Amino acid sequence: MKKYVLGKSDLYVPKLCFGGNVFGWTLDERASMRMLDALYDNDLTFIDTANNYSHWVQGNSGGESEAILGKWFRESKKRHDIVLSTKVGGSMQGVERSLSRQAIIQGVDASLMRLRTDYIDLYFSHHDDLDTPIEETMEAFNHLLKVGKVRYLGASNLSADRIERSNAIARTKGWAEYIALQPLYNLYDRSKYEQEYQPLVDKEKLAVMSYFALASGFLSGKYDSIEDTYGIAREEMLKDYFSERGTRILNAIKVVAQRHNVTCSEVAIAWQLFQEYRIIPIVSATTQQQLNSLLNSINLPLTTEDMLLLNSASEL
Repeated sequence: MKKYVLGKSDLYVPKLCFGGNVFGWTLDERASMRMLDALYDNDLTFIDTANNYSHWVQGNSGGESEAILGKWFRESKKRHDIVLSTKVGGSMQGVERSLSRQAIIQGVDASLMRLRTDYIDLYFSHHDDLDTPIEETMEAFNHLLKVGKVRYLGASNLSADRIERSNAIARTKGWAEYIALQPLYNLYDRSKYEQEYQPLVDKEKLAVMSYFALASGFLSGKYDSIEDTYGIAREEMLKDYFSERGTRILNAIKVVAQRHNVTCSEVAIAWQLFQEYRIIPIVSATTQQQLNSLLNSINLPLTTEDMLLLNSASEL
């Protein structure tokens, strides 16, 4: 698989990033290990997780995803073949949301222990912390770079203004800046990224990794109505997508999918890959068939007519 330089880093990554929130959630440990083997075999060597995945699952406390990844790294000996992204700042059992120096220092050490590695390629602030001075947060992150525990920094769920101010402070101090952004972005959830973040991406030359690229599975076309989601793991995440606009988007995706004889997921992912500015969708799969479909999206040749139909259907 062809690799690309991630923004202003020296990290080479494929066009897709695999979302590790499924490890310890919709994939148990054994199935997760098989999926990680499949990702490696298909050269999908960019994996994103977080210290608090998957604390929302009954019986979990957080850290399960990182722990599974760490076990796979130990057994496969392939840590250095993977570009690893994880996060700090979210809440989990025994840990409050915070980007204080103490939270960051303790958070990275706990993540490194679970991941069974001595460095993280890309470390994200997961959620903003308005009670901690930006300078304290950026100084703590830069300490991690200085001692070699982290290679690059990214921001997720921070406002564009907060990211811009963080990078401005870092520049005045001679510190490393955020080089990556992880926003919510897909055919349904477009406005915040395009209106708030895109100007910042252009100005700061940020790499972009979009999460919920399939809108929690809504854009996969698996669910024809909200009733189809009752009782599934993502039921709460999906409920707001079943609107008139959501139906319009799904119908457009299905038209394009039929034209190319592909799945709806492939169309939704390919739409992001065809954006003018390179966006790396964070995608997940729980079966080999789903993984194959995601990989197929990389080479799906959407036409101008396809893009016009999808963009028109997803207008607010």
